[in-house]
Amino acid sequence: MILAPFAHQKTTSEFLVKTPQAIVTSDPGTGKTRSVTDAFAEILKSHPGERMLVLAPLSILEVSWADDLKKFQPNLTYGFCVAGDRDDAFKSKCDIVIANHDGVKWIDAQLKKSPKLLDGFGTLCIDEFTAFKNRESARSKACLRLAQRFTRRWILSGTPNSNTILDVWHPALICDGGQRLGTRFFSFRSSVCNSRHNGFGVEWFDRPDATNIVAAALNDISIRYALEECITMPERVLSTRLVKLAPATKVAYKQLMEDAILYVNSGIALNAVHASAKIKKLLQLCTGAVYNADGDVINVHTDRYEFVMDLVAERKHSLVAFNWTHERDALIAIAEKTGIAYGVIDGSVSAGKRADVVNAMQSGKLQVIFAHPQSAGHGLTLTRATTTIWASPTYNAEHYKQFNGRTYRAGQRQRTEIIHVAAEGTIEETVYEKLQTKLDKMEDLLMTLKQLHTMSTTP
Repeated sequence: MILAPFAHQKTTSEFLVKTPQAIVTSDPGTGKTRSVTDAFAEILKSHPGERMLVLAPLSILEVSWADDLKKFQPNLTYGFCVAGDRDDAFKSKCDIVIANHDGVKWIDAQLKKSPKLLDGFGTLCIDEFTAFKNRESARSKACLRLAQRFTRRWILSGTPNSNTILDVWHPALICDGGQRLGTRFFSFRSSVCNSRHNGFGVEWFDRPDATNIVAAALNDISIRYALEECITMPERVLSTRLVKLAPATKVAYKQLMEDAILYVNSGIALNAVHASAKIKKLLQLCTGAVYNADGDVINVHTDRYEFVMDLVAERKHSLVAFNWTHERDALIAIAEKTGIAYGVIDGSVSAGKRADVVNAMQSGKLQVIFAHPQSAGHGLTLTRATTTIWASPTYNAEHYKQFNGRTYRAGQRQRTEIIHVAAEGTIEETVYEKLQTKLDKMEDLLMTLKQLHTMSTTP
């Protein structure tokens, strides 16, 4: 039995069918993948034999796209264009070819040797289009060339401008060929940003009206739903747990702040040669270890790991975000020592193993998953877990929002919590504050897009 789509999913599918170039910015957890597959199934009724190419994060090819197709559109056939057998999916004549973001470079290069590779393909869907926000990257350039071959271009992301409004320009160019935000980046930048000299060069920052300008331009091809307006969600709470640095660590932290040189273990020196490196060392130190010039880990303290694992031990099922390899290894060591069932999701874990970890959590076999936000931030459903613990802060608003969306999404029936862990009186508190500023900017754009779309569709 195939479950009927939610009302917002049905509306999104209908919008996609009638909008050849469309941008879907609905929240993580609202089921954007289902809307796309349903829309494409509808397209096939009037365009039999047409094929769709999907570009998505590698981590969710199986656990999101393949699973949704099996559950909601079992009559559609699909194949994966991944390293090792990229040709097979195209040769198979399946309805949908699913590739990871970097696979676009192979497809672009292959077209020079096999110009008919994309014959029959009329729809391009880009899941998490922020992967193509950098106009200078090889995959963004390849994607732009590729997009021009498709009649329909649907792009999806619940976190479109995690850093600046400029993040939206290149994905919009891929989607509509520059009809709404223009084909020239510098002209677009001048229209939505102001500049100032910061001592090192010119710095560009979003104008106060930038959100309104971009939202108005993209309004006719955009659709958005917030999770809370689609589904009745249980309460979610946010708290910050401050930990104190031990006296010796506090001295080392102060020394690094003042001198940008940290001496540990009897004279091993770590030089932070500029501001960003200095900040990275400070953040590393707060979590428990730092890396020397050779990339070796120099352990400083274990207080943070033990505090995080105390939080885990107090809860049935948790998701812990780590930013550094030393965090992962130390947390695993404590979990093994204390007998806590755990899984790991990061760049070292294969897609198959990733799916196993997700299934183990969802079936209640794991008490905690230690995950890197970049590897576990998209598409995964981990609603058995009710607590998301940030063992250390991230500057990346997209990773932050997407990672929190693993537990707070459709299917969650329990109260959830997000816990920020930070060393009191350190730069970690500042990072969380700056993260909130980025989130506020992103929410401004999303809310404006929503308001404009509602106004344009209200009779």
